[in-house]
Amino acid sequence: MNIEIKAKSNNNSEIRKILQSKNAHFKGIDHQIDTYFKTIEGRLKLREGNIENKLIFYKRQNKKGPKKSDYILFSSEPNSSLKQLLIKSNGILTIVDKEREIYFIDNVKFQLDTVKNLGTFIEIEASDIHLNNKEEDLLNQCKFYMDLFQISESDLISVSYSDLVLEKEKTS
Repeated sequence: MNIEIKAKSNNNSEIRKILQSKNAHFKGIDHQIDTYFKTIEGRLKLREGNIENKLIFYKRQNKKGPKKSDYILFSSEPNSSLKQLLIKSNGILTIVDKEREIYFIDNVKFQLDTVKNLGTFIEIEASDIHLNNKEEDLLNQCKFYMDLFQISESDLISVSYSDLVLEKEKTS
């Protein structure tokens, strides 16, 4: 489980400086291709990157602000047959192409994203990886960093990048 937010961001350079001043662990810059597959419920995506390669199933509400996400991760090998298996069995919903800077402070992951054809965003994920984090604690961590980074309510996004890409494709 994690509590997460996604927001439109025009100040990733300022957020980067704040993260560096807090001695955040910089994991690197990852070019990620997320292939979203058709599902009966939730979302299923295969992330292919230089740093992260995972099959991710998750369910969460589409609402602005901090929200709970239940997920299952499966580590995958680059260029495995997994993608073809999923394409044949489920079909592709859409593809999201992004460059992501990844930072950590304790159990909180920060992702500064530049998404092809969509713009720049920030994601904050407070995770219960230590298993002693309560949902309320994770929520408070998200809110703390939202305030620190001056993320306004109007910048918050309720949906997945996949939804934004699909919406953009409809209007093009």
